[in-house]
Amino acid sequence: MRDYRIISADSHVSPPPTFWQEYLPQSFRDRAPVLESTDEGDFVVFEGRKSPYIMLSNLAGKKAEDYKFKGKMSDMRPGGWDAVERIKDQDIDGVDAEVIYGGGPLRTEDKDLAVASHRAYNEWLADFCKTAPDRLLGIAYLPIGDIEEAIDEAKHAGKLGLRGVLIPGTTPNGADYSDPKYDALWKTIDDQGMSVQVHSSMGGRSTRFDSTPHFLSDMTMTKLSMAEPIGLFIYGGVFERFPNLKLVEVEGGLGWCAFMISYMDHVWHKHRHWTKSELKEPPSYYFKNHVLGTLIDDPVAIRERHTIGVESIMWSSDYPHSETSWPESKTTIDKDFADVPEDEKYKMIAGNAVALYGLN
Repeated sequence: MRDYRIISADSHVSPPPTFWQEYLPQSFRDRAPVLESTDEGDFVVFEGRKSPYIMLSNLAGKKAEDYKFKGKMSDMRPGGWDAVERIKDQDIDGVDAEVIYGGGPLRTEDKDLAVASHRAYNEWLADFCKTAPDRLLGIAYLPIGDIEEAIDEAKHAGKLGLRGVLIPGTTPNGADYSDPKYDALWKTIDDQGMSVQVHSSMGGRSTRFDSTPHFLSDMTMTKLSMAEPIGLFIYGGVFERFPNLKLVEVEGGLGWCAFMISYMDHVWHKHRHWTKSELKEPPSYYFKNHVLGTLIDDPVAIRERHTIGVESIMWSSDYPHSETSWPESKTTIDKDFADVPEDEKYKMIAGNAVALYGLN
């Protein structure tokens, strides 16, 4: 059994657009994205749109002053899509395993193509993780617009060996996740020993890249928007109905949760009678027993770890995104957790992820 000392609970892949030709069903391959290289940079051509190849998803190892928004795939670290190179980069960083997000399904109005692209991506990710299944822990995307299709894909993801399922922060059909009509999905996920994940970029707010104030403000707000799905799962009684289910808010940070936890209790005590709340315990109980989150550079969360719950906090490197601590993650951890007792530090940088993803 591997000795896990450091686990990044939020890392990413940046698969090349060319993989769709191999993984989409044959009937859709003539509509798959195409990578076009020019002197101005690489572009992804899909459904008549020509979009620049975004560099922000893979800037590991570059200095902040060298960051750029668009460019060529050849300028990126191959660890974003090559699993053998990925393990080498883990070893450079002193990281024993990573939970893998990123890439994901195609953005298209064609429902059948969209659903097919969920399975295609999940199968690509499963193959990526097979290179080192004890070090590469993949998270599946679900086509949440149709509950039966989401259930089917969750079952398929479990058979593929993926470790959890990712859903957007808000549903596309008007209902929210506390609606009992989603209970069959939560039961399927729970029965397979998987957890539900919500990533900050899918938290219900998109990031605008048109100007500096918009981008910087929106990057901040993507973190805070994670409060909504957490609140709906707790207040909506999802954890009452599924006492083993876990919800992970990913890349949202946790410092703000110290306020949220105390304020949720305040709101519940003031309004639980007229709203006929069915919660048997205060909201803070459900947060500390069912919700986990990841942090990158979050001194407030570490300082307020007992308010949040040490068992709710998981460290991440965010490799290979622009915020990543790679290749200095061990130095970063030593600095950020310098005043934390070793038993608590271990839980946050490895132990909680070991327990959540069944690594022991």
